[in-house]
Amino acid sequence: MQFITPLLISFFSGIIILRFLVPFLTKKKMDQTEREELASHQVKNGTPTMGGIAIILAFVIGICLFIGREPGVLPVVVLTVGFGFIGFLDDYLKVIKKNPDGLIAWQKFLLQVVFTTIFYFVIVKRNHISLELRIPFTGGEMIDIGWIAILLMYFAVIGTVNGTNFTDGLDGLATSVTIPVAVFFTFASVILGKGSPAAGMAMIGALLAFLLSNCYPAQIFMGDTGSLALGGFVAGMAYLMNMPLYIIIVGFIYLLEVVSVIIQVLYFKATGGKRVFRMAPIHHHYELGGWSETKVAVTFTVITVMLCVIAAVGI
Repeated sequence: MQFITPLLISFFSGIIILRFLVPFLTKKKMDQTEREELASHQVKNGTPTMGGIAIILAFVIGICLFIGREPGVLPVVVLTVGFGFIGFLDDYLKVIKKNPDGLIAWQKFLLQVVFTTIFYFVIVKRNHISLELRIPFTGGEMIDIGWIAILLMYFAVIGTVNGTNFTDGLDGLATSVTIPVAVFFTFASVILGKGSPAAGMAMIGALLAFLLSNCYPAQIFMGDTGSLALGGFVAGMAYLMNMPLYIIIVGFIYLLEVVSVIIQVLYFKATGGKRVFRMAPIHHHYELGGWSETKVAVTFTVITVMLCVIAAVGI
């Protein structure tokens, strides 16, 4: 019952928050402008964004009773809310200040480094969690890579966060892909007896509530506020259990989205304008190939579910 409580609290909190947030953001014209290349997305212009506020609030409300009971709650909150704050600043500049670029790249990166550093001190100095890596499919074998593990943390956390950010481009995509990832890390927390099952369940509840308003046709988008927060959550849960290597498996879609953008940009520059994909991130490649948004979201989610099952076998 203790695992169900945060899920139920965050789920119903999310529904209530969205009941007021959607009309509020709509009234304030805090809407997202779609890319002109995507003709089918033009009908979405005017749909409110910054819905990640609801995810974060519902998540925090869902776990507030467990902050003193589970030492793993605080680190996850730090990374989730911290990166959500960065996303909020970016959305604020884009939507309210009408600055299409939002935060400058170096500003966003610097803030990401700051919150990753805070997270490092919380888990290592406060929670006394080592940065050893749990190796998948070895029955719990751990490896210590020394000081390189610190560099790996920055790479893994910031990479995961930006991966979730790129995944958020279609109705319900980032939400539905992250739900099975959250289920996996919650399951791992219970099986291993470490981490934070309460944080996992609270995020599952918050995402399920948000999906009701975010699935096609979306009534609200999460914006960078939500996508960066989700990346922080995934990375935070992984590091609590020394499982960043598992992100490569369960977060394959995040990785695929990032890699598709990198390949597209490098190939475009190297060939003077040629493209590998119809459009990047890769979910737009399939969309322009004739797939509906729902088909892309369902396919990517099914792939993630399958990979999460495989990863669960390898705990």
